[in-house]
Amino acid sequence: MDHLNIVVTDLAKAAGFFEAMGFRAVMESDLDGAFLEKVTGLSGVKGRFIAMEHSGSSMRLELLEYQPAMLPDGQISMANKVGFRHLAFQVEDMEKTVENLKSLGAVFLSPVQTWEKTGKKLVYFLGPDGILMELCQYPLASEDQES
Repeated sequence: MDHLNIVVTDLAKAAGFFEAMGFRAVMESDLDGAFLEKVTGLSGVKGRFIAMEHSGSSMRLELLEYQPAMLPDGQISMANKVGFRHLAFQVEDMEKTVENLKSLGAVFLSPVQTWEKTGKKLVYFLGPDGILMELCQYPLASEDQES
């Protein structure tokens, strides 16, 4: 995969959130209305985007803020809505990551759960504009061998 695009209402706030998740901005640009109309078919809009990368992944994250802004879909965070559902991040220390995100105002939908079939820890939370996200931590191979 090349990139994942997320439309947000506050580009600076969203970029700050993903920086706290370990991403760094690698490109920023304004997008003029004529270009956006050619690419998306949307007329009368312009935009600004920030491309971000994470050292643990080769996939780029592109945050895009349109002007005029659209209000977020009230059901964007519903896990059973058809279409793109969530963005998952593999972490090494689930508890530390949860506490860091809570301090930034992230809303978690449950306590951390463990899927007994694999030992994977996971938790869903809401990111910028209510976008559904997941943290996951897989057991280490050495832990599997000890049990």
